[in-house]
Amino acid sequence: MDAGKTTLSEALLAASGVIPKAGRVDNGDSFLDTSDLEKARGITIFSGEARLPAGETELILVDTPGHVDLSAEMERTLSVLDYAVLVISGRELIQGHTVTIWNLLKRHEIPAFIFVNKMDLDGTDPDAVMAALKTSLDDGCIRFSDGGTGDETWPDPEELAMCDEHLLDRFLAGEKMPEDEIARAIAYRKVFPCWFGSALRQEGVEQLLLGLDRFTLAKPYEKEFCARVYRITRDGKGNRLTHMKILGGSISVRDSIRTSAADTDEEKIHQIRLCSGAGYETVETAGAGQIAAVTGLERTEAGQGLGSMLGHDTKAMLQPVLVYRMILPDDANIPLIMQQMRQLEEEDPQLHVRWNEKLQEIQLRLMGEIQLEILRHQIRDRFGFEASFDEGRIEYRETIAGPVRGAGHFEPLRHYAEVHLLLEPLPEGSGLVFASSCSSDVLDTNWQRLIMTHLAEREHPGVLTGAPITDMKITIEGGRAHLKHTEGGDFRQATYRALRQGLRKAESRLLEPWYDFTLELPSSQVGRAMSDIQRMGGSFETGEPGSGPAGEDMLTIRGSAPVSEMRGYGTEVASYTRGYGHFSCSFRGFSLCHNEEEAVVASGYDPDRDTDNPADSVFCSHGAGHMVPWDEADEMMHVTIAAGEDRTEDQPAPAVPRSSATATDQDLKRIFERTYGKREKPKVRRPARSIEAPPQKRAKTKPAPVREEYLLVDGYNIIFAWEELRELSKNSIDAAREALIEILANYQGFRKCHVIVVFDAYRVKGGTEHTEHHDDVTVVFTAEAETADTYIERATYEMKKKY
Repeated sequence: MDAGKTTLSEALLAASGVIPKAGRVDNGDSFLDTSDLEKARGITIFSGEARLPAGETELILVDTPGHVDLSAEMERTLSVLDYAVLVISGRELIQGHTVTIWNLLKRHEIPAFIFVNKMDLDGTDPDAVMAALKTSLDDGCIRFSDGGTGDETWPDPEELAMCDEHLLDRFLAGEKMPEDEIARAIAYRKVFPCWFGSALRQEGVEQLLLGLDRFTLAKPYEKEFCARVYRITRDGKGNRLTHMKILGGSISVRDSIRTSAADTDEEKIHQIRLCSGAGYETVETAGAGQIAAVTGLERTEAGQGLGSMLGHDTKAMLQPVLVYRMILPDDANIPLIMQQMRQLEEEDPQLHVRWNEKLQEIQLRLMGEIQLEILRHQIRDRFGFEASFDEGRIEYRETIAGPVRGAGHFEPLRHYAEVHLLLEPLPEGSGLVFASSCSSDVLDTNWQRLIMTHLAEREHPGVLTGAPITDMKITIEGGRAHLKHTEGGDFRQATYRALRQGLRKAESRLLEPWYDFTLELPSSQVGRAMSDIQRMGGSFETGEPGSGPAGEDMLTIRGSAPVSEMRGYGTEVASYTRGYGHFSCSFRGFSLCHNEEEAVVASGYDPDRDTDNPADSVFCSHGAGHMVPWDEADEMMHVTIAAGEDRTEDQPAPAVPRSSATATDQDLKRIFERTYGKREKPKVRRPARSIEAPPQKRAKTKPAPVREEYLLVDGYNIIFAWEELRELSKNSIDAAREALIEILANYQGFRKCHVIVVFDAYRVKGGTEHTEHHDDVTVVFTAEAETADTYIERATYEMKKKY
């Protein structure tokens, strides 16, 4: 943060001749920071692109934000980089956020060059910097220049040899190390070249530019078109721009691109722009390796793969830790505001805009105060109203302390599903991992896949505060279906209830977000800082003392502390150190809450009152479904889990059905007979016929009129029973729906009947029944709390006399 990334970008553009002289962020005349807000604040907020030559190499430079609150914008850019230039301040050295960025580069396997900036300031020491780089980042960090007047220090051959076997062979043979082999070692992240200089004074910049030319390798690309979307923006005229890196083949104007597996109609490219600063050049075709912004695509999103990479999307590692409530007037047009917020969410998916039905409020997730200020500015400029927000609250997570089993049963009349899950804790930062140890002999594979889909399709709330669960492995151990009465929605209900019951049984733990921080301050203020950190519930260690720019003794403290306690601490540090202190932080992850009991009580959450997330099971008795409390349901389950003492983690306990893997009508008949006894067929007595009575003459009847034929179809039932459609639904349920509708349209034309296909939407909050028409097929989506079965029974009763 504030290491001089944009200053270096400007210096590179000036050194390569793209611009006559380098602009300044604080002067508001930089080539890449083009928005009014960036000029006003003097920081980079949005990623900017520029094209520049470096010797025989053409570079596309992407300048990303450095502030911790804007980390999501930076992370989205990483997915399209071939190389990264990590800019580090020679005085502040390795900050917490620097380590976060380094770990992201490692995760994305991006080779990195390092430019140590601000070496013209007092108190900077190249040897100390190199020691810090090797200790905090990687032993492969090797000095390639001194950043002075141009005299280059060739990298130490012995240091290079210690990083790579090929270079070691050259070194032992006494041979000179070829540049292409050094470049290969850099590309494989074995060597990280380090340059020193001052971007503001144009020192070391030309050496870095020369190094980028000599030590980078062109990547091989696929022949077939594929691309990665990394950013969505809108230009001054409101045109939606999809920024993408083309990773194979090429695209041209008027090409059609499939942007989703569910889209039957492809989207057409209207314009291709090669952006550079505030301007751009329109081209007819863009090829592999280019970064282009295209218009005409309305359904793309950041992180999405296109072409042959469709369906292979990237997920962000950095997540917002603060939730803000949007304060709206009583007469606010909620649907319009939500539509506008969705537009901003397209550009920054980490906003996670949602409408909280219970609290009747719009909620957003943000990284911090800087991002909140930017959001207010965007809303005012683009939508013409002033937005206000509350102070924000911490976003918690929940996990469990030990393994536990959960079971869910859902069996109202004519529905049936049972699911058994094993929940196990995982280390911090693991997220949710899903697996299955259930044999297909116990539960068909298609039902197991459906359970997996329901586990992954949403955030599942915990039972302490209702916060999303994380750091947990969830394994399918068993389950049961019915040959006739099971449909997809039944397993959704059983899965949710099984997971919820397991959480109610478990010892749950509350997690809160923590920061890793670096605090540099005068030695006289160290006692105050240590006292503050201890009060916050954090931990720390002190580094070596040094000297500040004014000659005072300085000490560096590094550690971690809860986000809830460290919010705004940077301002406090600046105040009590009179501006000499420097505080930086980065998001470390979710760890155990330092005041768990207090936070749980403050949340006011009661799992028994959360009717949207029940842990109880539904069983059928006397011809009707009835609720069984979660702590009594295990005794009534139709599948038992054998708990062998010698079971290992890799061999979970097997599921044992009480009769068979699938409940049949015969099973239900036996249960009925055990409850009510056998039903004897009534004997029908025929009236005695009088011998004398003459035979009755039948009255002549008119032939029944030919009535129109209607076919009502339970859509999801067919999708999950039809292998081809089931396979298609794994990638996209929308695509499976469209395929089924097309099949039914052909059948309707062949049969000369009317087809009505009904899709369950009974779990859609606030959903109302609505009808659409596709290819002359009537498509019905049910209302909330109404299943497809219920709709079909009602419609059949109403229509059977006429059709």
